Amino acid sequence: MMRLLGSLWMLHLLMWLFWMPRSGSSQLADFSMGAARALDALLQDYAYHAFDRPRITTGVIYDANIPLNLTGIKVSGLRLRSGSLRTHGFKMYKEFQIPVGVVEQPYVERLVLVYQNLANYSTKYYNLSGYMYLAPVLGLLAYDASNLSATNLTELDIKASGQPISISFSDVKPLPVGSSAKCVSIDLQGSLNFSNVLSDNTCTTFQQGHFSIVTESIAPSPAPVSPPIIHHKGKKNKSRVWIIVGSIVGGLILMFLLGLVIVCARKYKRKKKMQQMERATEVGESLQMTKVGSTKAPAATVTRTQPTLETEYRP
Repeated sequence: MMRLLGSLWMLHLLMWLFWMPRSGSSQLADFSMGAARALDALLQDYAYHAFDRPRITTGVIYDANIPLNLTGIKVSGLRLRSGSLRTHGFKMYKEFQIPVGVVEQPYVERLVLVYQNLANYSTKYYNLSGYMYLAPVLGLLAYDASNLSATNLTELDIKASGQPISISFSDVKPLPVGSSAKCVSIDLQGSLNFSNVLSDNTCTTFQQGHFSIVTESIAPSPAPVSPPIIHHKGKKNKSRVWIIVGSIVGGLILMFLLGLVIVCARKYKRKKKMQQMERATEVGESLQMTKVGSTKAPAATVTRTQPTLETEYRP
């Protein structure tokens, strides 16, 4: 992970690119270049792992092993001498035909050309709003090959100084009726450039980047509108049902809460009354209890007025 982050940092610092004038207009991509550039660094790492063998032959294409989470993507590495690339080119590197006169900046003795075929990941990393891909996105990027096990590898900028690099797309979808195909080039800074497709589904470029064949998207016809009375009546009936159900449920909940409050209030009032009676008993005079039958009742301990007989009265 640290190797990938370091590679991305060095790529942004050392990369310098010029866009050669071609037919069509240039515009800025509306997708995130961060994810696309991170994918470039990851695929470059897999391409270099393809050289992990006892003997590496210059000018031989080595296909890389891709993990399951990127199934469908194809990556290859091709190591060349800088002088050989400039004076001889390379007849056919997958779909790319590299002519004589391709130079790199800065100069290195050996370089690696990394080939990418993003297949079903094309729209995920290079989604062009308003366009539909007729062919998968192909990439061609150059890297320093002086040390294939080094970290923070330097990305090079290659340019065709004479004839352009040709890209012959083999997996191209049929063109929709009434539409026209265009070549699209996406440089490493996210700029788009459109040009005409040559014979045999061929596009050309003077520099590295990502390439494909696209056509303008045709907006789908609006779906027929359902009769408004039937459509809205169904919605209104459903709304009324939910309103009625909600009202009933809400009323039941409110009644339950109200009953709970009443019960709690009665319990509190009864408890308060009992506390008052207990306090009154503690303050007043305690009465002696006596048993009358099967019940107990308070009884006075003394008689306040003693009875006197008339015969005992003496004036």
